[in-house]
Amino acid sequence: MSHTRRHALITLGAAAAALAGTLSWAQDTWPSKAINYVVPFTPGGSTDVVGRVLAEKLAGPLGQPVVVDNKPGAAGAVGASYVAKAKPDGYTLFGGTISTHAINASLYKNLSYDPVKDFEPVSLVAFLPNVLIVDPALGVNTVQELVELLKRDPNKRTFASSGAGTSTHLAGELFAGIIGVPLTHVPYKGTPPAMLDVSAGLVPFMFDQLTAARPLVQAGKLKLLAVTTGKRVAAAPDLPTMKEAGIADFEMSSWQAVYAPKNTPRPIVERLSREIAAIVKQADVRSKLGDMGMELVGSTPEQLAELMAKEIPRWAEVVRKSGASAG
Repeated sequence: MSHTRRHALITLGAAAAALAGTLSWAQDTWPSKAINYVVPFTPGGSTDVVGRVLAEKLAGPLGQPVVVDNKPGAAGAVGASYVAKAKPDGYTLFGGTISTHAINASLYKNLSYDPVKDFEPVSLVAFLPNVLIVDPALGVNTVQELVELLKRDPNKRTFASSGAGTSTHLAGELFAGIIGVPLTHVPYKGTPPAMLDVSAGLVPFMFDQLTAARPLVQAGKLKLLAVTTGKRVAAAPDLPTMKEAGIADFEMSSWQAVYAPKNTPRPIVERLSREIAAIVKQADVRSKLGDMGMELVGSTPEQLAELMAKEIPRWAEVVRKSGASAG
């Protein structure tokens, strides 16, 4: 071997060792500062609730504050795009949902991020049911009574959602298709303002998470008619499923998950996944989120990736059949 080639190999080896050492040092000392947890919806919704619980609980074992940063807009696409471009160093996390990482892929013609290529799956946190919510002043007590009202009164044929492209939007489109009544979609910038307008009688009904609806239901300002899951939920055992209420072929569950920017070091991703799995087993977390109707999971990164591989094509078919589009 020539002296020149030997020198080049030694130099290359030294550079590789230095890089490995730098990466190892970065992972060994992570985290050394506050972590930003981006919630792509407004405060008060399910994603925000989950994000704040995880942020508070992660701070202890990680030894650094985890700060929730709400970046709402475009069914979570604004926040998702921000995180997709963030430095993959473990200091930016994302509260992803069925909207940001399944539905948006087919609903938006020019999506500003790729839910698969731009993110590292960390953990599936929970499944949660959507519910059919109405303004109590409508005077309907069952899903069939709502359907009859919609068929009878064209002025009631609107529904609210937490934003174009959300699971709550798609639920309304699916409902319209099944009952054969054209409905006008009224998108809002998040769940709280949408629910307030339904409770005020400005929009007759909407679909959204049981988690977010419960306070206004308990206050008598909203009424629940059914859950969208395949079976009844423990948090609202008296509430029928849409199928039981006479709406065949209607079943959907939302989900909450955590992601990091693509190429975040694997040891960091795996550490976060383990910490989240431990957090969702804690009694106070199970009480707080479980009582809201959430089915807590705490998965591996691989299990979250497998869920996405099933959900993206499933919702593409729902979008195609409904004719829904956004952006």
